[in-house]
Amino acid sequence: MARILIAGGSLGGLFAANILLREGHDVLVLEKASESLDGRGAGIVTHKALERGLLRAGARVDETLGVRVEERVSLQIDGTPDVTVVMPQILTSWSRLYHLLQEALPAGRYVHGASVKSVTQTEDSVTVHCEDGRDFSGDLLVASDGLRSAVRAQYAPQVQPQYAGYVAWRGVCDESVLSKFTLDSVFERFGFGLPPGEQMLGYPVAGAGNSTVRGKRRFNFVWYRPAAEPEGLNALLTDADGNFYPTGIPPNKVNWRNVAAMREAGRRLLAPQFAEVLEKTALPFLQPIYDVVSQQIAFGRVMLMGDAAFVARPHCGMGVTKAAQDGGAIADAIALHGATPAAGLAYQSARLQMLQDVVQHARNLGAYMQSQTGSRKGTVARSDEKVVRETAVDPYEPPASSTR
Repeated sequence: MARILIAGGSLGGLFAANILLREGHDVLVLEKASESLDGRGAGIVTHKALERGLLRAGARVDETLGVRVEERVSLQIDGTPDVTVVMPQILTSWSRLYHLLQEALPAGRYVHGASVKSVTQTEDSVTVHCEDGRDFSGDLLVASDGLRSAVRAQYAPQVQPQYAGYVAWRGVCDESVLSKFTLDSVFERFGFGLPPGEQMLGYPVAGAGNSTVRGKRRFNFVWYRPAAEPEGLNALLTDADGNFYPTGIPPNKVNWRNVAAMREAGRRLLAPQFAEVLEKTALPFLQPIYDVVSQQIAFGRVMLMGDAAFVARPHCGMGVTKAAQDGGAIADAIALHGATPAAGLAYQSARLQMLQDVVQHARNLGAYMQSQTGSRKGTVARSDEKVVRETAVDPYEPPASSTR
């Protein structure tokens, strides 16, 4: 049995912790937030690989995982269907997965307020030094501390997030406030709106208390919009009092004028169903879209996983799934090589090229939006049907589909 530290207690860290615990290891999760992360994030598209990861992590997978939809539809600006594709999928939420993975984790395995300051290694061990002066030692460190990873900054400082030229407006709207027209025409589907150079998508997810009861659900939306750097992006990351948040603006700080402008654009550019969702979402927030590509994810007794290693744009809907796969690959490598640097090299060999390919696939899916911004303006061919079929699909295990 090995002592394994995991930096980062979000979904990726919880996947790794639960899988490794069930492999017989002594695991401790170090999370920098002082309180529960519950309530963060929004909708998540599930894939077969994600369900396999949940099962391996000891989480419950049944009809309560999420909301099932049978088809996808793209809506024209007048609200009528353009393309309809039969493609069954289950749509869940960040909160639901967090609850499932927290339930699977035994008590005493999760430490709040443990923000990584630095890491040191010896021939036989690794030690995490926290900002509050605490130290934690083990045989291996798995870094799952996200886009702005402190561990990656120490071991691979040259790897920096690269802004893609556009942002995602996001939010969830209560089912109960939507009109019958919107409920009947798009709520039960995976919906798309495709104005030139932009992409809106939305789908049903569980509501408060993870309820999937009809009338208690929510509609999750993501609207990708160009925002040129630096002026356009900086304006979106500045609150109404002039405070600038360079690494991401908190949801409750998004300037109300930017929210109003986004809603007005929705009325001009999107089908009325989507415009209604935007109007009735209480707290929309925005996420700048970045790429992170690593050339190395194993450093002695330290391994990077999840968004600490690679960030793929959300178009392929693979962020949580790839984190689950990373956790499984780490466990497999340790099973073969023990808790040694050799396990890190085996993990890197198994995952590096695949993860680089996923990032490139996501770039390809977003290319037509990126082409509309700044010096990268140009024409990137795409068809509505191609976008509807390829968005949020596992490129290695695509679901069966047919056009209606």
